[in-house]
Amino acid sequence: MTPSPFHGIFSAFAEPGTPSPGNLPSNLTLDEGLPQPSGAPSPLPPPKQTGQITVDIYELDNYYIIRSPIAGVRLTDLDIEVDGKVVTIRGRRTLSDTVPDDRYYVQECFWGEFSRSVTLPTTIDPKKVKATFSKDSILKILIPKEEKVKIIRINEGT
Repeated sequence: MTPSPFHGIFSAFAEPGTPSPGNLPSNLTLDEGLPQPSGAPSPLPPPKQTGQITVDIYELDNYYIIRSPIAGVRLTDLDIEVDGKVVTIRGRRTLSDTVPDDRYYVQECFWGEFSRSVTLPTTIDPKKVKATFSKDSILKILIPKEEKVKIIRINEGT
């Protein structure tokens, strides 16, 4: 077997004594980084595969806007969570028919659960966040900016 032309290319950047894919001992895996007896199954279950959606985030004078195309998702399968400065979009894209893997020529679409979190520069008031889901499957989240400075006048008491 011919070695990859990139074999060992990053070894110059590795910390001394740090294993890299090209110099791992046969009983050491990158996933766990711990020695495993030969032929022993991994002690960890395989990670659950979660997709990720693409987003545009932009700023207007009074709002932050998060916009994301989410085709093939029912509105009932879509959730938005706001926690501090973080907005998380979660959902599930369900495939209505099943095709055996060996029948695909190309399979680029992700089916199943997805999640995407973004952090904004200010704390978000969840009660003021609005979201719309257009007919062309565009999710748009409007997040009002907090007032930066508010001057309070002091009245003379009697």
